[in-house]
Amino acid sequence: MNLPFDPIERAHDNWTRRWGASPAMAAVTSVMRAQQILIGELDGALKPFGLTFARYEALVLLTFSASGSLPLGKIGERLMVHPTSVTNTIDRLEGQGFVRRRPNPSDGRGVLADITDTGRAVTEEATRALLGMDFGLGCYSDEELWRMHETFTKLRVDFGDFPEPVPGAAEGR
Repeated sequence: MNLPFDPIERAHDNWTRRWGASPAMAAVTSVMRAQQILIGELDGALKPFGLTFARYEALVLLTFSASGSLPLGKIGERLMVHPTSVTNTIDRLEGQGFVRRRPNPSDGRGVLADITDTGRAVTEEATRALLGMDFGLGCYSDEELWRMHETFTKLRVDFGDFPEPVPGAAEGR
């Protein structure tokens, strides 16, 4: 876009004149724009692998499973998406040969998604591509990225995604 001004800042100036200052409006608009930028960058990097970020996340989740398979309901729960989205994602991945469905032996009505060897291979290649571009966040330091993560953790806790983490319990930082 390369505009000569920040349109979000301009919108906030107009907002302030009409309804009063709202840092929340400026922040949420910035978050939504950042999401658009990142999805565009991530999906662009994953396109050569026939993936979107949503499909990539499902494959990664399956690789984290000891057996390489999970019930569709568990996938939706872990990815925090609607069951219809999980079905669509698994349909696409199955059509690409990256996963296969099979009956869940511990639930007669349930279905498991199994990652295939091809799915594992494409996940590894795609992961290298995303790591190589720092998931689109290369303009930030590790410290800034952890602060960003912690900032959004507060929001997610407030909205009930999970209970508040115990201070100092996180590893890797």
